[in-house]
Amino acid sequence: MLLTIRSLTKTFPGTRALDSVDFDLRAGEVHALLGENGAGKSTLIKCLTGAYQRDEGELTLDGAPISPQSTLEAQELGIGTVYQEVNLLPNLTVAENLTFGRQPTRFGMVDGRAMRRQAEEMLSGYGVDVDVRRDLGTYSVAIQQIVAIARAVTLSGKVLILDEPTASLDSREVAMLFDVVRSLREQGLGIIFISHFLDQVFEISDRVTVLRNGCRVATDDIAGLERLRLIEHMLGHELEDETREGRHAHVPSDPSERTLHFEGVGRRGLIEPFDLSVGRGEVIGLAGLLGSGRTESAEVLFGIKPTQTGTARDENGEIALRNPREAVAAGFGFAPEDRKTDGIVADLSVRENIALALQARRGWARPISRAEQNRLADHYIDRLDIRTSDAEKAVGDLSGGNQQKVVLARWLAMNPRFFILDEPTRGIDVGAHAEILRLIEEVTADGMSILVISSELDELVAVADRVIVVRDRRHVAQLTGAEVETDTIVRAIAAPDADSDEEAA
Repeated sequence: MLLTIRSLTKTFPGTRALDSVDFDLRAGEVHALLGENGAGKSTLIKCLTGAYQRDEGELTLDGAPISPQSTLEAQELGIGTVYQEVNLLPNLTVAENLTFGRQPTRFGMVDGRAMRRQAEEMLSGYGVDVDVRRDLGTYSVAIQQIVAIARAVTLSGKVLILDEPTASLDSREVAMLFDVVRSLREQGLGIIFISHFLDQVFEISDRVTVLRNGCRVATDDIAGLERLRLIEHMLGHELEDETREGRHAHVPSDPSERTLHFEGVGRRGLIEPFDLSVGRGEVIGLAGLLGSGRTESAEVLFGIKPTQTGTARDENGEIALRNPREAVAAGFGFAPEDRKTDGIVADLSVRENIALALQARRGWARPISRAEQNRLADHYIDRLDIRTSDAEKAVGDLSGGNQQKVVLARWLAMNPRFFILDEPTRGIDVGAHAEILRLIEEVTADGMSILVISSELDELVAVADRVIVVRDRRHVAQLTGAEVETDTIVRAIAAPDADSDEEAA
């Protein structure tokens, strides 16, 4: 065995990120490492590459114990990493990037001719024809990834970690990269492949290990492994023979009564063009694995990543959604997944945070009075049970659940007609979770339409009237009525493209 990890444990304050995880890698294999957000993938890789120091466990490489204290030491041991965002220097030439830190010299000066010759030798066998004198940034992301791989293999040469290398590539570029990966596998390199694209995992991998909540739940050979079984490992959901009782009664909305229509909206490299019609007071769930295109769909709808194709319209005609300002003006709201980075303004008070969206919609020429801000804050602190000593407390000092309630209050104060909720209950306590689900029921009863993205399938089943399934950046299926069941959603996520005939509408 080339690389062996045994009982790897890593704990952060209040969180056990890895709990006695075992993993091994053979020479000449591609081993996929899968798991949803918080599963432990990144922590495992950082422990392996010396970015983190493990609390417990053993690492061996070529049969010898290792304990890298830095990424440089891991590289010297033979472990190289290539990330989704290429960590090279786009303003330097390809040759300078490939030889950076060990450029050949002559008479104390960098020998440019020798450097270019070395670079060309490093790239030989990778099947790419590039001018190593050109700046790296002038090439496509796929070429940059291959250059990063060539550098990592030359510096390390035993274990290559590919962390989401295809996330920004189109199908032709993925095929080019996989040719390189296959060539390296034949040379005996051990490759750890992290990806959210299951089709790619099945295409390139020999084995797969799934992590969930910091634990290893399965390691299987790809040959003969059913997609459905792999999805069950990742989501922690075993298919049931009987329908659960007491769930939300899903009533399909009448397409003729839907008043908001998105037609062919999409963005290259982000999400394939899709259609979506929304009814008044309807809850639409968006389901799929992490990286499938759920958040990207929301960003296109809200103008964060403006659509390159298609149109949006309502009963009054076409709607411009070129940026969030126009989305807000159209009556859209968006509570993002990462509330700390993209949601709250931590140093502002609860009152100021709640007033932000309404103020943005009115425009800064019509400021909201302090008295009105106070009324809004008091109303939503009471309505959402925001646990704060007073409205002037900084939002950054509140618990995660209360921060999420403040983000929701901000948009509710604007009274949007279409509210996008991306993972609205992630990382909050059980009580706040139940309150947010009740809130969804309340506001939709008043006519607000909601698009909710959630990794918790039971949550979608509880609140959604329809569920749209997203896979590999495409809307691939729509479930309505009695189809809105956890088991059915899992099967739709797992279904290969050839079996997915139903388009989302």
